[in-house]
Amino acid sequence: MNEIQAFGQTDVGLMRTINQDSIFISTEPVGKLPNLFIVADGMGGHQAGDVASKAAIEKFIKYAITTHMSEPSNILDAGIMSMNEEIYDMAQSNKDYHGMGTTFVACTIKDGIAYIANVGDSRLYVINRNIEQITKDHSLVEDMVRMGVLAPDAAKHHIKKNVITKAIGVVKSESANPDIFKVNIISGDTLLLCSDGLSNMVEDDRIKELVRDNSSLELAVSKLIAEANDNGGKDNISAVLVRP
Repeated sequence: MNEIQAFGQTDVGLMRTINQDSIFISTEPVGKLPNLFIVADGMGGHQAGDVASKAAIEKFIKYAITTHMSEPSNILDAGIMSMNEEIYDMAQSNKDYHGMGTTFVACTIKDGIAYIANVGDSRLYVINRNIEQITKDHSLVEDMVRMGVLAPDAAKHHIKKNVITKAIGVVKSESANPDIFKVNIISGDTLLLCSDGLSNMVEDDRIKELVRDNSSLELAVSKLIAEANDNGGKDNISAVLVRP
């Protein structure tokens, strides 16, 4: 695989006082992973969401560096399960952290394949001539769409859009298992990892336009965040662009 370009940014938005999103970007190896990109969107009172998203990234990286596994899917899966238990224990042991949790979407690229894991409603898209959402939201609204009781268009503006059905740190059991995806990457693909502060505020087609119209990843990220804020900036906004 040729050199990978990546750039990311997180922004508090216009309606929140604390940024509970955290991001991580490494185009260099992290343990046996050849590179690593993460977006985590924390939730919880006080600054607990902020703590959860940061700790999730730190604990996942620690796992990735120390594990003897080498297959990317296994590292993503086992690392998230391990980190989930640690975040749950943190939440139980400190009353300020009770109820905290975080979404988590992570990606590593090896030999032309993107290995992706997600828990919650932070997303990964592949953008080329089209835009394709690879991850599936763990949300009440997405479940309703899958069951056929809600149309996809209606889901975008549903009153319960922000209710997620799975998050890191909320339960200790296997119900925090991540979804794992493998996607072949072709020339011209750009990957976007983002929190719902972007995907709820900017339509997919507009995201595609902004990424395709700006060859500089830095400029594309800043335009995405600016557009989310222009549309109301109702939540923290995080965007990480990766271009193999």
